[in-house]
Amino acid sequence: MTEQEMLEALKEFDTPSITNVVATYPSSPLCLGLYNPWTENWYTDQTIRCMYPEMGPVVGYAVTAVYSLPDPRFSRLSFMDILEAVEASKKPVIFCYQQKFPPEIAGKVGLSGGNMTTALQAMGCVGAVSNGPSRDIDEIRPMGFQYLLSGITAGHGDMAVQAVNVPVHIAGMDVAPGEIIHMDENGAVKFPADKLEAVLTNVRKLRDSEAERMAQVQQAKTTAELRAIFAGQPYGDKDKK
Repeated sequence: MTEQEMLEALKEFDTPSITNVVATYPSSPLCLGLYNPWTENWYTDQTIRCMYPEMGPVVGYAVTAVYSLPDPRFSRLSFMDILEAVEASKKPVIFCYQQKFPPEIAGKVGLSGGNMTTALQAMGCVGAVSNGPSRDIDEIRPMGFQYLLSGITAGHGDMAVQAVNVPVHIAGMDVAPGEIIHMDENGAVKFPADKLEAVLTNVRKLRDSEAERMAQVQQAKTTAELRAIFAGQPYGDKDKK
């Protein structure tokens, strides 16, 4: 399979399934164990939510940026630098932008709207993840562009790009440029691009094994049968016979 075919195939799976093979269950033979699941920042927390859950999973390569208030000592970067980074990236792209605004205005920054989204989409971007709010949710909905945000607000003031394609921290997740982002209504997870084939292979195996197990569970009549079915599973009672 080509990279594009593998990325498309990953859209068949929800984000929790991807986390299961990336790092959630390190004792499972189908888990790649890419991160310590509790100590490393590899998926998003509850501070952001999916704007268009009906879209289903979206997958792409991370392009990153940092936004904050204008700094008179630094004004070299603009939104065009972000668009150039998206254009140069492998496709599709997930735009991961960290907002670093003062607490008193952080919840009022309607940073990305219809115009910005249209330009990102034109360069090959299919979704975005941010630790702050944005706006124009109704305008963006028919565009088929996904957002994971802290919320929605109607306006903003002056703001500026402080960095492009640098490591960022968004809602509990550390993201480096070029990593793969998988996102849906459950949140987002990241993993290294060179693990794409391994993630797809293992999540397919996980789907098959879980389908078989759930069929057995549906037929079980006693807790003893359930214990036997779940024996050896990370969420099973494997120490009790």
